[in-house]
Amino acid sequence: MTVQDETVQQGILLTDTAAVKVKSLLEQEGRTDLHLRVAVQPGGCSGLRYQLFFDERALDGDEVKDFGGVGVVVDRMSAPYLAGATIDFVDTIEKQGFTIDNPNAGGSCACGDSFH
Repeated sequence: MTVQDETVQQGILLTDTAAVKVKSLLEQEGRTDLHLRVAVQPGGCSGLRYQLFFDERALDGDEVKDFGGVGVVVDRMSAPYLAGATIDFVDTIEKQGFTIDNPNAGGSCACGDSFH
């Protein structure tokens, strides 16, 4: 098995910090039926951009992983682009929000949320 095969099988990862933030946001919404959906969509300066949103739908081919009670869902078209990606939550003076560290990103641009 190659490292690339291991990365593909690994799928997306959610850090403990991000899981706690997602759980907190869901509690604020009063919803226990939602998952965090992560997808890539056409657009952005490099051709693709990330989308993170709460979703109650279950689509055919979805990959679902549990991180401390937080369900993370990736559709089958986005999964190859997100294999091995790590979602974290940063809360500093300079920046607050979710970040995605993606080893599949072939390039970057000033907007910081797009990749080839």
